[in-house]
Amino acid sequence: MKITIGSSVFTAVLYNNPSATAFKARLPLTINMTELNGNEKYYDFPSLLPTNAIVGGNIKVGDLMLYGNNVLVLFYKNFNTSYSYTKLGYVDNPTGLAQALGAGNVIVKFENN
Repeated sequence: MKITIGSSVFTAVLYNNPSATAFKARLPLTINMTELNGNEKYYDFPSLLPTNAIVGGNIKVGDLMLYGNNVLVLFYKNFNTSYSYTKLGYVDNPTGLAQALGAGNVIVKFENN
């Protein structure tokens, strides 16, 4: 999968699970992701996706997850959490991801390679 943020392009690997398959079926997708907590951007889908949430534990830069059953989250900092997420995939080389996402809300395009 390709993720475009402004002029920066990243590639991501999606997991082989029903949640990631449902997400992939919505591509291509250009969305306005909202800043939260200085470590993530999120987007509320208007409809639900399948979930298989587990306690987050160690979140890594570039993790792409689903919070609840309709909130897409792209993390840009490493940290530990007790929140539960469904894993969708990850950015395979997240160098520069935090800089590309910036400090506020941002337009992000997700598409198949």
